[in-house]
Amino acid sequence: MAAHSSLDPKYDHYDYPTVSINNATGHPGHTTPEQDKQVQEFRSQLEAAGVTERLDTLTLLRFLRARKFDTEASKKMFLDTEKWRKEFGTDKLVREFQYPEKEEVFKYYPQYYHKTDKEGRPVYIEQLGKIDLNKMYKITTKERLLSSLVVEYEKFADPRLPACSRKANALIETSCTIIDLKGVGLSNASSAVGYVKEASAISQNNYPERMGKMLVINAPWGFSTVFSLIKGFLDPVTQSKIQVLGSGYLTELLKQVPAENLPKTLGGKCECEGSCMLADPGPWRDPEWAKPAQWEKEVGGSTVTPAEVKA
Repeated sequence: MAAHSSLDPKYDHYDYPTVSINNATGHPGHTTPEQDKQVQEFRSQLEAAGVTERLDTLTLLRFLRARKFDTEASKKMFLDTEKWRKEFGTDKLVREFQYPEKEEVFKYYPQYYHKTDKEGRPVYIEQLGKIDLNKMYKITTKERLLSSLVVEYEKFADPRLPACSRKANALIETSCTIIDLKGVGLSNASSAVGYVKEASAISQNNYPERMGKMLVINAPWGFSTVFSLIKGFLDPVTQSKIQVLGSGYLTELLKQVPAENLPKTLGGKCECEGSCMLADPGPWRDPEWAKPAQWEKEVGGSTVTPAEVKA
């Protein structure tokens, strides 16, 4: 297992590699002495504010990177997240949330993880063209949709990313997201805006530095123009992670995701038994790489397997 000198044995108990595939400064294994010092100061400030959990180095570095290593701004973001976690009941939710309506919901809003890209990151797919909130709200509620989203973020952090890191033999901290806009029209787009806005706010505010690459496929005519205007509001690092592709997206997409890891419905070669969107295939399902998540180990003091929790 790769390790690096800036880890602190008191807080850092990782059973997966800790040197990031991203070798840009500020990423684990690629920090400067000044950044290491900032992590220690940041941790001390959070402890002084009464924080006792999530003080490990990898987490603190994500919050520092999200605020360009401005310790004061990072501290505000971290404390706001801790407050949100308490109010939302995140820790309890990830252990107890049941989602029996998932298969029905996916008919109108497929959003799922499916294997990995060429860098070993989990591939996350959303098909926005099928979104129909009116039909979905007959099956479930907005609160349950947001709860399921939060549970997925928690499972993405652990056990998905650790399993991918073990397989890649390097730290994987981000996803490769494919947003499929096929079939998106004004009617379904406008009805979903409120929900998408809330969902985006949850991820941006509380799960920083989790997007590695985003490929927007089947972008309708005119979307690139609109997006180029939006781009102006994004920082250059975020801009560089987003690629907008039209209906002829496959060549570019296959540069990022191997054909055998891409569902056939998107032009790849994978056909999971049942369906790709419900199978949840990836290193997190492979006994060679998968281990119980930290929150699973804490259930009643006994260990349960990822398969038991996800079933």
